[in-house]
Amino acid sequence: MKYWLYLLLAILAETAGTTALKASGQFTRFWPSVVVVVGYGLAFYLLSLTLKTIPVGIAYAVWSGIGIVLITLAGIVFYRQTPDTPAFIGLGLILAGVVIINVFSKTAGH
Repeated sequence: MKYWLYLLLAILAETAGTTALKASGQFTRFWPSVVVVVGYGLAFYLLSLTLKTIPVGIAYAVWSGIGIVLITLAGIVFYRQTPDTPAFIGLGLILAGVVIINVFSKTAGH
């Protein structure tokens, strides 16, 4: 179970890094740039820990699916980037895929 926690923390670190990427102004602003580098570094380290027990395909599917949704929410909250209806439908399908993998797949490492 702790490896799933590592994965969740990796996703959150990657979300912080990606959110700060826009704020960094192409790495011209110091503190947002620091958040990008630290966020991505921490994210990949934590992701590497998850791979001790979670198959790489499953870990990456969960990482990318949840990450896409969180980044979209961050864009809405911090940058007022509102997705249209097809984008929301696509996000719903991505989340459905993550749920299907975790609930029904025997390779999910439960």
